[in-house]
Amino acid sequence: MHLIIAEKHIAAKRIAAILAPSKTKQVRVSGVDTYEYESDEGKQIFIGLSGHIVKLDFPKAYNNWQKVEANELIGAEIITTSTQVKIVSALKKLGKEATRVTIATDYDREGELIGAEALEIIQKVNPEVVFDRVHYSAITPKAIDDAFSNPTNVDFNLADAGHSRQVIDLVWGASLTRYISLAAGRLGKMFLSVGRVQSPTLALIVEREKEREAFIPKPYWELSALLKSKTGEEFKAEHRTKRFWDKAEVDAAMEKLSIGDEALVTELTTSEKIDKPPTPFNTTEFISAASSIGFTAANSMRIAETLYTNGFISYPRTDNTVYPESLDLRAQIEIFKTGAFKQYALKLLEKKELVPTKGKKETTDHPPIFPASIAKKSEMNEQEWKLYEMVVRRFFATFADSAKWETIKSKFDISGEEFKANGARLVEPGWRWYYHYNAPEDRLLPKMEEGDKHTLTKLDMEAKETQPPGRYGQGRLIRIMEEMGLGTKATRHEIISKLYSRAYVHGNPLQPTKTAIAVVDTLEKFAPTISKPDMTSKLEADMDRIAEGNIPEENVLNESREMLEVVFTELGKNKDDITESLRAGLREDKIIGTCSQCSSNLMVMRSKRGSRFIGCEGYPDCNFSLPLPRSGQIIVTDKSCEEHGLYHIRIITPGKRPWNLGCPECNFIEWQKAQEEEKKNQNTDKERPKTLNDISGIGKVTAEKLADAGICSVDELCEADALELAKVTSIPVKKIKTWQSDIV
Repeated sequence: MHLIIAEKHIAAKRIAAILAPSKTKQVRVSGVDTYEYESDEGKQIFIGLSGHIVKLDFPKAYNNWQKVEANELIGAEIITTSTQVKIVSALKKLGKEATRVTIATDYDREGELIGAEALEIIQKVNPEVVFDRVHYSAITPKAIDDAFSNPTNVDFNLADAGHSRQVIDLVWGASLTRYISLAAGRLGKMFLSVGRVQSPTLALIVEREKEREAFIPKPYWELSALLKSKTGEEFKAEHRTKRFWDKAEVDAAMEKLSIGDEALVTELTTSEKIDKPPTPFNTTEFISAASSIGFTAANSMRIAETLYTNGFISYPRTDNTVYPESLDLRAQIEIFKTGAFKQYALKLLEKKELVPTKGKKETTDHPPIFPASIAKKSEMNEQEWKLYEMVVRRFFATFADSAKWETIKSKFDISGEEFKANGARLVEPGWRWYYHYNAPEDRLLPKMEEGDKHTLTKLDMEAKETQPPGRYGQGRLIRIMEEMGLGTKATRHEIISKLYSRAYVHGNPLQPTKTAIAVVDTLEKFAPTISKPDMTSKLEADMDRIAEGNIPEENVLNESREMLEVVFTELGKNKDDITESLRAGLREDKIIGTCSQCSSNLMVMRSKRGSRFIGCEGYPDCNFSLPLPRSGQIIVTDKSCEEHGLYHIRIITPGKRPWNLGCPECNFIEWQKAQEEEKKNQNTDKERPKTLNDISGIGKVTAEKLADAGICSVDELCEADALELAKVTSIPVKKIKTWQSDIV
């Protein structure tokens, strides 16, 4: 029996359907669906994994944070545990019977490790089994047929590189997270996450935020004129001094100008600008392009994975920006001669020679991302189609001609002051006809010649300020991570997602929380190795050397542990300072604003029972408080309420969209209004009770208790002081208040 192992269930199903001479048979093994058919070589069985089916961990003895010091994890034993019991059981059962095993997982570092993990499970029950490996970059009939016709060997060096990453990330992440969380007193779900790649990335975001906070805006003025041509067309011209830094200078220029002045064309230059077509998509460029049309990094990669496993695009995790010679590019375009992109494909196929653009990076594992097969819009949801269309259009654009623009630069003399106006017109769309995303618009000027005179119809002097550097969007951040050697094409978007889930950042562009700033400040001051990219980029390079077979995995693991020992030496020298620094910073992240009643800080607090609320630090002298939602991570933003002066709040819940609660006091007031309105609506349908016995919950015994306290009528109950009545009757205050509120 020949057992073929794919990375996911859907991949196994699709590959089986492609290779089977007729319909496959679905068979359930240990609760896992497999697909089989008979061939000349015997039975072929396909099984899909669920990514990693095992994980690395420490023995249970190390799980107690209070008893096991964080630095003990550096040299601790690492064990492998199963995460998918049914799949492991199915592999063992099928592996015993297999005479040949083919690993058909994704071809990259992670995929090789996933395949090696599955193979190791099988070899324990069938040590002599023959095994091989197939590589493919798209799940299409041609790609799969070619791959299975040319099997190769499992690359254990590549798998070791993936394994080393798991070990290093586990040891660094677990030990540092434990140390920092204990120092800050943040345990349970609120622990402070620290990671080998995560922390330097977070430091980049915090550093940019500090640049913004330190930025001192500088005032300047812009002067523009609205001009009217002889034909009545109006257009805008800017003063030659783009920014006036001195108010007196712009005022002096304004004094020279009057509505109705002539604007003499003193210079006119027309030229052609060549706009070269884009290079093929690699992972970073794809995420960046998807980000520009509204997709988060994690979402774009999740959708790309779906498109890949369904055979619509090639493998989305690639550094390559050069199409390989083995790819029949004309044939790939020809598949689109029908369908939604017909006109674009036919236009390209008119070319005698198809010469694609080339990027700077060329690798041999996978080609750039390209459309692997034609799809219909009805086969996908809206988001999938948007990204599929973008991949198709980018692919076409790489074969298209350059776009050409006609540019016009004009200068005008208005009462001795020089103004300028620039225009641009797309004369040959070229590649922009295929790939229309983020295209610049035409800036048209009326026809004119040197010596022409226009009329000044309006002057506009606008006061502005220089702006701080912008926060990083996800696409931009991933580019910087790539440049600095932080993470890999397969992990960068996951790192960003982790920063969101840990409540270190919010919004897009990414804004760090005060907790993030406190953690980064502490690390940079007392253990800078963790927050700088040098260490992690060095380890990334070493992992590449493992994959190339130039260095044993054990050497890199030992080196990483030695690095970590140095880090813990730094931490140990500054333990008390670290605790003080973290706790002071984390406290700031709980401040919502100033109490309107006593001017003390309003803070996020917890009651003795564990429920959250916003309370006043002036308690017990001041008991002002506001409620908070029971669940979700609370993010205090830098936006404040104009009416109450309180910071707006966001609630982050895994798997759900962030809830912008806004000002907690405004939110509470709105909630109270809604409750009152709901009560009014409920009460309009109720008939006012005539006697005490008509009220739900008041029987004969309770009525007697009330009568003994002097309450014999509904009106008397309504007017009674609930607290005093409770003392006399031993009836709970809450119950009395409920009766009173139910009386219309």
